[in-house]
Formats: sequence, C-alpha cells, structure tokens
Amino acid sequence: MTNNYPTVQLAQYQPDIEYTPGAPLLKQILWHYVGAPALASNYLPFSNFKVFILRCFGATIGEGNRIKPGVKVKFPWRLTVGNHCWLGENLWIDNMAPVTIEDNVCLSQEVYLCTGNHDWHKPTFNLRLGGIEIKSSSWIAAKAVVGPGVTIGSGAILTLGSVATQSLMSWTIYTGNPAQPIKTRKMVC
Repeated sequence: MTNNYPTVQLAQYQPDIEYTPGAPLLKQILWHYVGAPALASNYLPFSNFKVFILRCFGATIGEGNRIKPGVKVKFPWRLTVGNHCWLGENLWIDNMAPVTIEDNVCLSQEVYLCTGNHDWHKPTFNLRLGGIEIKSSSWIAAKAVVGPGVTIGSGAILTLGSVATQSLMSWTIYTGNPAQPIKTRKMVC
C-alpha cells in the first residue's frame, strides 16, 4: 500500500551543548517551592491565577487560556503560550529547551512534552536538547508524547497515546508509536 504523504523533517537537536537552567538560583528555588506547587495545585483551580504565576516566573502567556489542575512546567522562563489554549490535567512540559505553543492549541490530559534526551552513541550519554513548537489549531490528545526538536504543524492532530519523534505535517492526523500519518484533517463548518 502506498500513501501520498511527503517525508517529514527529522527532529532537530542541539548536540553537546552545555546545559544550564537559564535562571538565577533564587528564581529556581522560588519556582520549585512556590510557583510549581501552586501551578499544579488542585486547590487553586483558577486559570487566571495560574497564568499570573507563570508570568511572574518569566513565561509569555496570551489571553483566554485554560490551565487545568496538575499542570507541571519545568522552567516557565522557557515557555511561550499563545491565545485561547487548553492545558489539560497533568500535562507535563519538561522544557529544558524552549517550548512554543501557538494560538488555539489543545493539550489534553497527561500529555508529555519532552525537550531533552541522551545521546546513546556516547558512553557519557551526553544531553541532547531540542525545542518544541506546536503550531496554531493543533491538538495533542491524552497521554501523547512529543519529543525533542519536534514541530507540530498547524491543525495537526496527534491521537491518544501516540508518540511524535519527528515533526508532523499541517492538517494531518497522526497515530501510533512512532506516530504515522493516517489521513488529512478536514474542517466541517
């Protein structure tokens, strides 16, 4: 069986770079003990408060976003979120490298965005980082994983439990591990 899907771009890593948290020690400590617990709290379910916390620690956050309980962000100073996004329960943004989420994106429950990996070709397992970009109008379904250096194209969908190790084309639905294109997304008005 042949398909008409073009080849997608492989994830872009920054090999052998010197990793730093990217913020002064005091800011890291305050985030770890105050900001992160408040963001993840089930007792503070108010999105506006969570947006305020993220902004206080350096995140760039647009308007009209919904942040559900249990959301974890490693380094808010490396996070950009556009307008009208949904950040679902227990989402984990493990952003040792920058993560950019454009407008009208849905990140469902227990999605994992991972910006770092180790180089198994080297006995020292050097850290390899790659930022993640999630373009407008895309949806990452529950328990899906997006790996380092991946760009999710505009309007793309990564289905339940799927793993994106390569960039996804715009307006295409992907499923599986590793994620493969299954069909083009069509909008019905």
